[in-house]
Amino acid sequence: MTQKKLAQNVGVTVLTIHSIEKNKKIPSVKLAMEIAEVFNVSVHQIFGLENQNQNND
Repeated sequence: MTQKKLAQNVGVTVLTIHSIEKNKKIPSVKLAMEIAEVFNVSVHQIFGLENQNQNND
C-alpha cells in the first residue's frame, strides 16, 4: 500500500505517514489504531512492540 493510499484511508496527510515511518512523529492512539485496522493487525505488530514487550517481562 502506498503512503498516499494509507493517508487517505486514515484521514491524514502523506507527510504524517512519512514522518511516522521515519520515527519523526509519534501517532495518536486513535491514529495508531486506525492504521492497525487498515492492515488488520494489532497496534503492537504495526509499531514493532511485540518483541519489546517480551523483553520487558
